[in-house]
Amino acid sequence: MYILCNEEPLWMSQCLRDGGLLEYRGSWKKTTLHRKNLYTKSEICEKPRQFDGFISWFLYKRWYRCFTTLTTYSFDFGDIERKKSITLEEFQSEYDVRRPVLLTELANTWPARTKWMVDQLSLNYGDVAFRISQRSSKKITMKFRDYVSYMEVQHDEDPLYIFDEKFGEVAPSLLDDYSIPYLFQEDFFDVLDPDKRPSFRWLIIGPERSGASWHVDPALTSAWNTLLVGRKRWALYPPGRVPSGVTVHVNEEDGDINIETPTSLQWWLDIYPQLADHDKPLECTQLPGETIFVPSGWWHCVLNLETTVAITQNFVNNKNFEFVCLDMAPGHHHKGVCRAGFLAVENNFLRNLESDGFPKTSSLDNPDVPRKEKRLKGSGLGSKPFQFNGNWHAENALSPLHSKIQNENFSYDISFLSTFLEENRDHYNSVWSPSNSIGQREMREWLYKLWISKPAIRELIWKGAQIALDIDKWYARMIEVCTCHNLPPPLEDEKFPVGTGSNPVYLVSDYVIKLFAEGGLNSSIHSLGTELQFYHLLQHTNSSLKDHVPEVFASGLLSEENGFLKIFPWDGKGVPDVIANCKLIGDCMTDNFPFGIWSKKKIELADPGSIPCTKMWPYIVTKRCKGDIFANLRDTLSRDDALHLASFLGEQMRNLHLLPLPYFHNRNKLSVNNASTQVTSGDNNIPLDWELIVMALNRRTRDVQKRLSVWGDPIPRHLIEKADAYIPHDLTMLLDLTEDENGLYKVGVSPTWIHSDIMDDNIHMEPCQPIPCFEHSSCLGLAVNGELDAHETEGRLRKWQPTHIIDFSDLSIGDPLYDLIPIYLDVFRGDEVLFKQLLRSYRLPLSKASIRGAHSCKVPENEAKFKRLSYRAMCYCILHDENVLGAIFSLWKELRTASSWEEVEETVWGVLNNYQCSY
Repeated sequence: MYILCNEEPLWMSQCLRDGGLLEYRGSWKKTTLHRKNLYTKSEICEKPRQFDGFISWFLYKRWYRCFTTLTTYSFDFGDIERKKSITLEEFQSEYDVRRPVLLTELANTWPARTKWMVDQLSLNYGDVAFRISQRSSKKITMKFRDYVSYMEVQHDEDPLYIFDEKFGEVAPSLLDDYSIPYLFQEDFFDVLDPDKRPSFRWLIIGPERSGASWHVDPALTSAWNTLLVGRKRWALYPPGRVPSGVTVHVNEEDGDINIETPTSLQWWLDIYPQLADHDKPLECTQLPGETIFVPSGWWHCVLNLETTVAITQNFVNNKNFEFVCLDMAPGHHHKGVCRAGFLAVENNFLRNLESDGFPKTSSLDNPDVPRKEKRLKGSGLGSKPFQFNGNWHAENALSPLHSKIQNENFSYDISFLSTFLEENRDHYNSVWSPSNSIGQREMREWLYKLWISKPAIRELIWKGAQIALDIDKWYARMIEVCTCHNLPPPLEDEKFPVGTGSNPVYLVSDYVIKLFAEGGLNSSIHSLGTELQFYHLLQHTNSSLKDHVPEVFASGLLSEENGFLKIFPWDGKGVPDVIANCKLIGDCMTDNFPFGIWSKKKIELADPGSIPCTKMWPYIVTKRCKGDIFANLRDTLSRDDALHLASFLGEQMRNLHLLPLPYFHNRNKLSVNNASTQVTSGDNNIPLDWELIVMALNRRTRDVQKRLSVWGDPIPRHLIEKADAYIPHDLTMLLDLTEDENGLYKVGVSPTWIHSDIMDDNIHMEPCQPIPCFEHSSCLGLAVNGELDAHETEGRLRKWQPTHIIDFSDLSIGDPLYDLIPIYLDVFRGDEVLFKQLLRSYRLPLSKASIRGAHSCKVPENEAKFKRLSYRAMCYCILHDENVLGAIFSLWKELRTASSWEEVEETVWGVLNNYQCSY
């Protein structure tokens, strides 16, 4: 027991569990005790104990891996071709997405060849903390000087390994020491803003025995890796060839990919020697100055034979673009096949495949060297190479049909791989895989930006979008709407949906066409029904907000039956005959809007059921606003433009929140049979409208830590663990309850209409004649660091004016404070001056205490936090269904080390506690 309890891997795992900045103390036991402040002088002097006669083959093998040297692994059979120079045309025709190649002279002129020696890096960047790659859920960093000291003394089985995708931010001068080789300069991800593109470059530094275990690069991208110091041993298998000892898991619900693999050192020492010659991978030893190209979909494993320094980048070009789109398409089968080949194919499909004939082999399956041919063919079955949701193992379930297929060559061909896509896949309603390189919205934005910025390759982009988005089907639906309402046909630039919203939106001439898809028919028809009800209310009440929302041109339902599309116009009133037989909820209103806001609130709370009418999409056509969205103008606006925008948003939020709410037809019809949503407090007399809001919030309290953990970085792990304790158990405490003279509880503020999604892409602005600086006396006190940001005359001129708020498909009823969260975090990006200006224009109470001159009631100390507007706002951020916490910790990076949610609350939302209005 003593020996096992003092094993270094045990203490290493304990130490890395906490994450954060690490300083190695000579052993992992000492390091762990130091980090936990448990180290004592007696332990410093304690001598190691010896036990005669104790033998453990397991511990011996571990000890061997910790102290072995790797000089015998430097051999090179020439499996990977070495080339001194190569033209771009030759690279694209012979190697790109076909086979790996070693290039020996691409880095000859790089300053990094001499400047990236370990001692030189330590001298120049010794105090810089780099990220460490290790099997831990926490972010671990080490100052480079400490890491070098660790490398010199460690004898770990799986040594720590610098693998830092943010090195360009923490040490930007390193980016000047190398350049992207001419063969790899095309990268389609470069159309995205730096904060939206996925990680693509890494600084890699590690000692002997460290390395990267078996994997396929993210999103099926290709990669190049240039070695500056030391030697690396590479092993590679072509796509679809699972290495022995590796298990591929594919989640059937979201397509998430998880690979179980031994460490690189374990694989080379324990599994590699047992492989038959034809099962062995392609191998090479990379030398300093050499660059290896790893094609899309190729399995690879890397072992550092000595201390190494390298740089690597992943990229998307015209050769692998369709594979990247395929990997981000909804579903799971195609993801498994791309990695595990025929092992991921179910028997029914195999029988169809057998009857139709096997696919033709691609060039990667027929290399010139006979030894390479043997290694590229066959499966080399090891333990459990492929698995769906942990239920299926290839080693135990290979049917005769599977066995026969093992003798066929797997083809990494986009046409063949696309046959494994789900026929009825729906990008807008599919669960997004957490293993995807970018988010769902960012992916749509990426494809649209490619379409606009690269017209020469639109045929290729359209093919990729067909795979990922089913864009040809959405385009056909949009054309049907245009034809029905006599709209002009779209130009080439207008054939692609725009924006990052949850529904496909097209800009065609002077019109905006939105097809509602999110959530299926029940959800989407309520989104349209509520939006039409809202526009009707604006006209009925003659609210001034009506001048700042788009004008509705047409609306209806688009149906597909037997491959034919048909339009059914609908203005939101009554139940259209085409959906009369569908099991939809729409019985809560008396004013002819059966799919209005209260019915929408009901379906949000109800457990989802199956809706038979699936091939039907509500739509709305509005007049297109002039000018541009704020997201595209942000960096061009003057300070006065921004101040005027803040005032405009305050005024329009006031107009929105003053609109009357529709009347309930029947309370009983709004009963929701869902225990997880019920209000927890039975003592407070909560109005029905607030009760529904609290019920919705209750749903979000389930698995708060799990949801925040999925979002992950930059939300600090130690705060995630404190989230449940910070949120009140009784959510009615967030409602600003006050007790009247009869002992009954009342809510200080009424619920209102809320937009829910006022972000930088939902605000429209128009150019205007230059207007002198913001002259309202109330703005004279607005300052940044004590001064108005208007020291230059031109910077004080207003050139753009806000005109419209758009996209009301997320309309809801709730706490008006909820609408301020996306405005402050996304539109203002935490600018307190702009936020204060909005509040000056808003002038509506957010709590009873915020009304100037209101009687202040004495509140028990243990309930004081419930009266803070800042506390309410922070709770809404934690319970938000969007990752607003990620925005907070990106804007206020210093809060990543905050010890409590109270500290985050005060920094971000403390300004609300001083808000007063005269309403």
